[in-house]
Amino acid sequence: MADNNSLDSYLLIYLEVQTDSKVIIIVQILVAVFLYINLLLIITFFQKECFYTTTRYILFAVTLLSDSLLLFLTNILVIFTQFLITIQVWLCVIINVVVLLYLTVTPVTLTAMTLERYVAVCMPLHHGELCSTRNTINCILIIHALSSVPCVVILSTFFGSASLKFYNQYDICSVEIFMIYLWQQHLRSAIYQLQFLIMCIILVFCYVKIMKVAKAASGEDKQSSRKGLRTVALHGFQLLLCLIQLWCPFIEAALFQISFNLFNNVRYFNYIMFYLAPRCLSPLIYGLRDEVFFHALKYYASFGLFKRNIN
Repeated sequence: MADNNSLDSYLLIYLEVQTDSKVIIIVQILVAVFLYINLLLIITFFQKECFYTTTRYILFAVTLLSDSLLLFLTNILVIFTQFLITIQVWLCVIINVVVLLYLTVTPVTLTAMTLERYVAVCMPLHHGELCSTRNTINCILIIHALSSVPCVVILSTFFGSASLKFYNQYDICSVEIFMIYLWQQHLRSAIYQLQFLIMCIILVFCYVKIMKVAKAASGEDKQSSRKGLRTVALHGFQLLLCLIQLWCPFIEAALFQISFNLFNNVRYFNYIMFYLAPRCLSPLIYGLRDEVFFHALKYYASFGLFKRNIN
């Protein structure tokens, strides 16, 4: 266990540094706002049949639930780390299973939503058949199966390396405690990079195909294609932020050796920019840009004051 990130050294440095309460308060406010917005969107989703029977809205709801759960759990871990709250490793394992799974569910779902836009624009005659409700449910199962691959690999290497006594120890809960050896960090990075490379290839392919259709289309078809292009571009930006998020632990580990204050500030910056920001873009892309969903959201958020827009 000598290669593990020692919590004793973390604790000693934490005790020497005054906690910046302003940063943690800002993070709590942002998380509360995002969770409130996501809750409104989820409630709106279940209010109309056209939403929970349409593929793009169903996948949108999957991202909302995934992001909300991830924000809630990661925020708890941030608070635990900030105030040096330790828990038993076995409980940390359970929490991180969910975190690692839903860390990947959102980008994989975004890729599926990009493919749905590709089918809608480039294969409109087959859209109804390929994007049926039954196929969407199967797609969600596939999304979770693919998203579980990094989690299974990371935890398998941990279970094979850690002793049974380690599970009963109290520690600051972080995914880094599963990285007992350096090769485990490299393996985790390789899996995530490969996964995101495949998703980026799919996204670029869909963007190029939709762009060709947009150039050849005219009238309403051209407008629909351009809207599809903008949606795919926003998905690409989200995936980029999620990809940068994978590099954050390596950047933070290097800064930790230089200055703890710098490490602490950069860690919170990374959390806001690469954890919170990508997950507030989903409501923007499908919650506000989609006219039908936006009118329904405005109706339910205003307790029925905008009756004309819901009809």
